[in-house]
Amino acid sequence: MAKAPPPRFVIVQQQPDRRPLIVAVVAVVWLASLAGAWTWATWRAAPQLPRVSAELDAVRATLRERQARLDQLEQREATLERSDQISRVANKQVQGALAEREEEIADLRADVAFYERLVGSTGKPQGLNVHSTQFSPETGGTWRYLIVLTQNLNRGAVSAGRLEFAVEGVRNGKLATVGWNELHQKPAAPAQDYSFRYFQQLDGSVMLPAGFTPQRVRVSLRGDNASVDQAFDWRSGATVTGET
Repeated sequence: MAKAPPPRFVIVQQQPDRRPLIVAVVAVVWLASLAGAWTWATWRAAPQLPRVSAELDAVRATLRERQARLDQLEQREATLERSDQISRVANKQVQGALAEREEEIADLRADVAFYERLVGSTGKPQGLNVHSTQFSPETGGTWRYLIVLTQNLNRGAVSAGRLEFAVEGVRNGKLATVGWNELHQKPAAPAQDYSFRYFQQLDGSVMLPAGFTPQRVRVSLRGDNASVDQAFDWRSGATVTGET
């Protein structure tokens, strides 16, 4: 009897996939462990929570106190800085005022020394007087003059009035006089005011006409209680005393 040929197909029953179930079980176990750990930690920490909370409140109170102290210190520092700035400004102002006063004192001392040189310690008391004249050339053809007035007869009294002068010389081979108005190139040039107790220096600029050679300067002072006329030799760049 002949054998039957083996079947070409074998029917095998498929087993169900258990991997999702395993994953679910593992997840449940992991969550349960977390819950257990949290429960255990809470149980361990629960007795210490009041103390930790109290310490935390104390730390917060300390921080607030130190912040308030820091704010006070910052405000005090700002106040001190402002006060220091004000003090520095005031000090600069005081130093400036002192420097000005020292400069004024130095000027007064120089004036006194100059006056003493003018009148001399043993000089004879003298009323209103033209002590000296000086003329110096300037750019542009003008002449700068410096005239010194003095008086030591009435000490403390004020000498006040007006000054004019004329320049005598030679023009076109003839004697000529250039008056105050022509020197200032004005038809009615105002006289120069003076007012002093002991001495005063008057200065200004004048113009000599072309072709004029100066030789003498005649100064006139007209005050309330005095009238002075003095003549001086013309010397360019030199201070000279004159004669009444």
